[in-house]
Parts: sequence; C-alpha cells; structure tokens
Amino acid sequence: MDAIRWQGDSLALLDQTRLPTEEVWDNYTDYRKVVDAIRRLVVRGAPAIGIAAAYAVCLAAMEFRDQTPEDFRASMDQAMRDLAASRPTAVNLFWSLDRMRLTLSAAGCSAEAIPILTREAEAIHREDIAMNRKIGRYGAELVHPGARILTHCNAGAIATGGYGTALGVVRAAHAKGNVEMVYCDETRPLLQGARLTAWELVKDGIPATLITDNMAASLMAQGKIDMVFLGCDRMARNGDFANKIGTYGVAVLANYHGIPFYTVLPSSTIDMSIPDGKHIVIEQRDPNEVTHFAGVQTAPEGVGVYNPAFDVTPHQLLTGIVTEKGVIHPPFDERLAELFG
Repeated sequence: MDAIRWQGDSLALLDQTRLPTEEVWDNYTDYRKVVDAIRRLVVRGAPAIGIAAAYAVCLAAMEFRDQTPEDFRASMDQAMRDLAASRPTAVNLFWSLDRMRLTLSAAGCSAEAIPILTREAEAIHREDIAMNRKIGRYGAELVHPGARILTHCNAGAIATGGYGTALGVVRAAHAKGNVEMVYCDETRPLLQGARLTAWELVKDGIPATLITDNMAASLMAQGKIDMVFLGCDRMARNGDFANKIGTYGVAVLANYHGIPFYTVLPSSTIDMSIPDGKHIVIEQRDPNEVTHFAGVQTAPEGVGVYNPAFDVTPHQLLTGIVTEKGVIHPPFDERLAELFG
C-alpha cells in the first residue's frame, strides 16, 4: 500500500481527498501543482509530505534545465521556498528540502544535477520505508496478545513512503497475532481516521472499529482500550510533540485512565533545533473545514471559527516514543539527545 510513485519524469500521487470511495491517482509534472496538492491534503502526513516535496524539487529542476546557471539557481531557490511555504508544521518537509538543497549545491546548479537530485529523492523515499518497518518491529514488542488499540488521525502507509508509523506498529503486531481490535477516532474536522485509517485497516484485514472522537473516554472508562499509538508531525528536543488536533485530548484521557500512550515517528520528524512544544508553529486552516461537511453547510453564516490543524502534547503525558532506533522512555530530553542530537 502506497500513495507516492515516482515515474522517472513525473510524480503520481494518490488523491487522499477522494478516499475512501474513490482510489484516484493523479500525475504531476509541475512542482507548483505538487505545492497545491500538499496544501489541499491530496498528499498528507509528515513523512509523505517530505517525500513528495523531494520529488517536486526534481520536477522543478527538469522544468528549469535550459536556464543559465544563475537563473537555474534562482528558479530552484524559489521552487524550494514555494514548497517550504506549503505547510508550516510538518518538520519532515524542511528536513527533506534541506537534503535536496545540499544535494543541489554539491552537484552544481545546472541540468547535470537532475539525475543526482532524483537519486537523492528516491533515497529519501526508500529510507522512510525502511525506517517504518524498523519502527513497526520495535513497536510490536510493546503489544501484548489480545491488545485493543486506539489511534487518532492517520499515520499509516499513505501518510508515509509506505507501511506507516503508528499503523506500521499495528501491522507488525497484527502479523504476530496480537491485535484484537483497533479503534479509530474519526478525527474531526476532516475525518482522516474515518476516511483513511479505517480504509487502510479494512484493506489489510485488520480488525477495526470506527468511533467518533468524543467516544474515546467512554471506551477507556469501560476498560476497552489497552494502549494508544498515534503519529507525530514535529517533536521538540524535550519530547513535546505536535500531531493532528485532538491528540492532546486523547493523551489527557489516557493519562487519567492509566493507559500507555505512545507516539510513533521516524527521526526525520524530530526537530532538535527547538527546545519545547511552545516553539512549534501550528497551522491554521480554512474555516470552511469546520462550518461545512461534505460540501453541506452545518453552521450559521458569520460564526467565528478556530481551526488549528494540530495541537501540542507535553512530553509528561507520554509513556514512550517509538522510533527506528528503538522505544525511548523518560527522561526524553536525555535519550533524544543521545540518539538524535
């Protein structure tokens, strides 16, 4: 299962805005259209955004290949600025663009850099899948037989290069026969849990039950949730992390009910340049995502809307962090510095 395919001179993306009812792949040859696809959530999930951006850099280089070296450099700088502005929170985007920028600089700002850029983008893609599979193996060791797992939003194969982070753990644990049920928060307002996570789990034959976001507390109180695994869009060096809006609430509920709570992420999602979650920029999205549902207006005209895409969960609510280098337990600042500083 994947959502990103490089085709040599074009990029194919699974349009995630049309799931689960339609599986539509669109081809891109213009990096600007990829910028738009990232903004519109055609491609989403921090690792997947970084991979798509890397391939978009390749498309830009192909477009500008006949320019003079000076113009080529200026055009590529602008393309990377456009891509960087597409979504402000997912740190993988900036990590990926930094790699492509360094690759371009080392290769020389000319058309001769195109195959080198392509190889780098493909390496970013391959490395992400490899990290996901390692993450899955480490995380599966935490899952006991008969586990009932809660997740929020989508941190699956289609949010990454393939396999998934939080759902990578679920997949690996299910392969061992240890997953009794996965409860999927629907994830308002864009329903990534309902449209995407449930879709992935059903396709993979993993037991899944969809719940509305406000049902999690009731399930926990009834003893029907054993552990929580969910993703991450940016982690500060103390372990505070941003994830889809609603994550903080799930963390508070899990803490109150004594339920292990894990975030799952590759090292490319860790931002060691910021000390804590207060320094994470939170994207504000279109009010229509809240005032309308499936194109139908559900709120009165003129009402104010607060629509952040993410919230920040403090590290004190974390049981552990699952990475490709293993499961990290407190003190998170010390362990993150040792492994990723």
